[in-house]
Amino acid sequence: MQLYNNLNAQEQAALIDQAGIKRLTLSFYKYHNLSNPETFRNHLHTHWDALHVLGRIFVASEGINAQLSVPAPQFHSFKQTLDEISFLKGIRLNIAVEQYDKSFLKLKIKLRSKILADGLDDQTFDPTDVGTHLKAEEFNQIIADPDTILVDMRNHYETEIGHFENALTPDVDTFRNSLEIIEKDIESYKNDKNIVMYCTGGIRCEKASAYFKHKGFKNLFQLEGGIIEYARQVKTLNLENKFKGKNFVFDQRMSERISDDIISFCHQCGDPSDTHVNCANKACHLLFIQCSNCRKAMDQCCTIKCKEVNAKPLKEQKKLRRGHKTEPTIFKKGRSKEQIQGTKEGT
Repeated sequence: MQLYNNLNAQEQAALIDQAGIKRLTLSFYKYHNLSNPETFRNHLHTHWDALHVLGRIFVASEGINAQLSVPAPQFHSFKQTLDEISFLKGIRLNIAVEQYDKSFLKLKIKLRSKILADGLDDQTFDPTDVGTHLKAEEFNQIIADPDTILVDMRNHYETEIGHFENALTPDVDTFRNSLEIIEKDIESYKNDKNIVMYCTGGIRCEKASAYFKHKGFKNLFQLEGGIIEYARQVKTLNLENKFKGKNFVFDQRMSERISDDIISFCHQCGDPSDTHVNCANKACHLLFIQCSNCRKAMDQCCTIKCKEVNAKPLKEQKKLRRGHKTEPTIFKKGRSKEQIQGTKEGT
């Protein structure tokens, strides 16, 4: 059984352009006990590859976490593949706010020990025993209550470009190191405040609310479907939009605009900007915010040094990379103190 891609990313992108068919970017997740994750993964790959579905999907014994791109004409056929699976029948699909035909360029269905890297070894709590789900209108109402503590469960590079008003935005790099930090931040509100959480599509809040409930927190709530579903409901129901800026997403789009507010700044010149790029130097690939002027001046590189390396012939770049270990700060999604200083100094 073939479970790999015949085409590389560039070939797939060209094929999408040639087809001229609109695609839908969407996501979903479901915690469910799978007795044979590998068989389930193979089943999905067979059916979805036939429909030309692309995306990044994690399958584990605890369920599935999927981010996908589906040809629009095949959407109902794709939905049928889900409805034929008992625990996925009728599942809510988070349709992206902003569509892009090349949001994903390969179909990758990977087996994992968990569908969300949470860093938890505690086997005594039930991940399905979660907090109360809130729709957009209910969410707007409860966050207006002075007895509510609103918590952003995302990473700092996500919250930097967009978040809800008055939310706690912990300075964390990954979800796996956020739970302990957030627990300390909200410990004093354990019994007498509404703890309301939100994230991109809901899965991080699903695990976090179950964990905090297990730790004794009383009044736990979470935004159903995350920012993606909130934006859809705000538009459909003509509600007040409490989210400011962009929603960071983990595909080729990088982000989708939820409001016209630009709340972040270029990491190089300090001008208002909320556009994430990866450093063009393949040996760096740092994710950072860069305005259009700096992108042009720096050739989409984070430092002068990276710009100089990127200007060299590809063969020489590969030679420079050979045998060198990646620095600890490389591929860190955000700016370390050293990178901030290096960028300011132009090194």
